[in-house]
Order: sequence, then C-alpha cells, then structure tokens
Amino acid sequence: MRIIPAIDIIDGKCVRLSKGDYDTKIIYNENPLEVAKSFEAHGIEYLHLVDLDGAKSSKIVNYKILEQIATQTSLKIDFGGGLKSDDDLRIAFESGANQITGGSIAVKNRAIFEKWISEYGSEKIILGADAKDEKIAVSGWLEESNEDLVPFIQDYQSKGIQYVICTDIAKDGMLQGPSFDLYNKILEEAKGIKLIASGGISTFDELPKLAELGCEGTIIGKAIYEGRITLKQLEDFIIRK
Repeated sequence: MRIIPAIDIIDGKCVRLSKGDYDTKIIYNENPLEVAKSFEAHGIEYLHLVDLDGAKSSKIVNYKILEQIATQTSLKIDFGGGLKSDDDLRIAFESGANQITGGSIAVKNRAIFEKWISEYGSEKIILGADAKDEKIAVSGWLEESNEDLVPFIQDYQSKGIQYVICTDIAKDGMLQGPSFDLYNKILEEAKGIKLIASGGISTFDELPKLAELGCEGTIIGKAIYEGRITLKQLEDFIIRK
C-alpha cells in the first residue's frame, strides 16, 4: 500500500480543515516546499497536493507551488482542487503533476471528465469520490449531490477509471479513524478498483488494517501534522514493505 501524505494549500500556506469546513482552517506551515522536502527525506515517494483556493474558485490557483515542489523534489504528485477546464489540466501537468484528481467535474461535467480519461489515460486521471452518508459531495464539499457513492464509482470504472480517492467527509480531519466498513464495501462491489483511502486516519495501527482490506494507497494529513503518526514510522512502514 502506497503512503501518500497530503498538503492542502490556502493562500500559499500548508493548512488542514475539519470536514472540509474552511472556517476550521489551521495553518501548519508557511512553506509547503519545506514540508514536501521533509516527506521526501523520510523515503516517501508520493504526495497528494490539494489546491483549496482552486476548489473554491473553480479554477487552478496554486500551480506555482505545484511547480516548485515538482522541480525541487522527486515526489510523484497527484494534484486536485478546482480543475474544471482543459486549460486547468494542461497547466497542472505542465507544472509537474504526475496525476490529477477530478471530483466535482466528474459529477457536474461528465463529458469533459470522460474526455480527459480517454485523452490522458487512466494512469493519469484519478476519480475523486468524496462522500457524506454515501452521497457524492462536490465544490470543495460545500454541496451534496444526488449521486450514490458505489454506483458512481462503478459507472466510471466502466469508462476506464482505475484509481479512486474516497474520503468520508464525516471523518476528514477528525482524527477518529478511517471508514473501514465503507472501504470494504467499495472494494467488494467495485472489483479491481485501485482504492486510495483518505480521511480520519489517526494512528499508525490503522495503516496495516487498510493494507489488509486491499487499499492501493492511503492519504494521511492531520495525523502527521499533529504528531499522531511520525515520519519515522512511515519510513519504517515503507521499508518493511
């Protein structure tokens, strides 16, 4: 299972939110590059970079930070937040993203998202399936849709999607543990999907459990910043694999 730390960006700073609520913002570091370099120094190869300003304004905003991290580290970055147009996607890839995550766009403009899958290939495009009570949420989680989570994933599987990041919004940033049951349900019903678990991870012991379930990766945010999981623990976990 891949270990994928998260850096969420607002105003160029590394922040975390609780349940996607912008009013709960905590700034953890003024310098995202510094944070990314500390991950890299501990043997971490992947990074989940979220442009929260972009998510709010529905267009890519913090691509300079993406470019900075991509050119000054060897981290493989998946980038998301506000990607709505072909132009946004071009900027993200030109700025050094290895993959992009599309969430709201996959609900609100299926035609363009499906075009991206066929143009760039399923190795490059991740489906962001963020859910509240098993309903897909969009627009930086400010809106709920009528889409049921598992059928939504299965539908995109039929369009070629391989990778899915699923966040249970009720768990995100709460440090109360991930949604094991939900992930188990997805893996059982959407056979063959490469599921990246996100949201709620609070202790190191949860990581082997997610690996055992069959998650392809896990995104860890606040637990790192709050010192609940150390970079040394993650380094050891990576080496042990």
